[in-house]
Amino acid sequence: MAAHARSIKVGEGTEEGVKLGPINNAPQYERVKELVADALSHGATAVTGGHAIDRPGYFFEPTILTGLSDGTRIVDEEQFGPALPVVPYRDLGDAIDRANATHFGLSGSVWGADADRAAAVAAQLECGTAWVNTHLALSPEQPFGGFKWSGIGVENGPWGLAEFSEFQVVHRSKSPDGLNLNTASLLS
Repeated sequence: MAAHARSIKVGEGTEEGVKLGPINNAPQYERVKELVADALSHGATAVTGGHAIDRPGYFFEPTILTGLSDGTRIVDEEQFGPALPVVPYRDLGDAIDRANATHFGLSGSVWGADADRAAAVAAQLECGTAWVNTHLALSPEQPFGGFKWSGIGVENGPWGLAEFSEFQVVHRSKSPDGLNLNTASLLS
């Protein structure tokens, strides 16, 4: 993973070969820097990366962190940045339980040589989207939304269209006294 992270070209999207652009905005950039610094101060090792890139904009090195456990902010919180904590686990059940123990559930990914087994694990994750051997593969017809504290509602597809719609029902009584008697239901 570290070798792959080091090989990723970071820069502006208009530059040839760039695979990773800047962080979305200044507050998020500061948050990623803070989470990585917090992890390092709690004994994590940056196998690669770990720093903001010294250039204009909100660019941060692709970062792989080891030596972490649950209870570290970067493990427990959504960071939305190019920093990946690698956390050991006892067995598959332990990994699934810990992944689901968070308050968050926007998305997750499962990686493995056996795609069927990875898909079975992905189906057990409590998140809106679970990818197998990829991450952040989105399409306009595929619903995207989260579980738990991650997101409200859903985007994309007919489900997303409904989220951006406002429905109103106007019920008009057929009788002058306000009672709407359904004779079919009274007879049955």
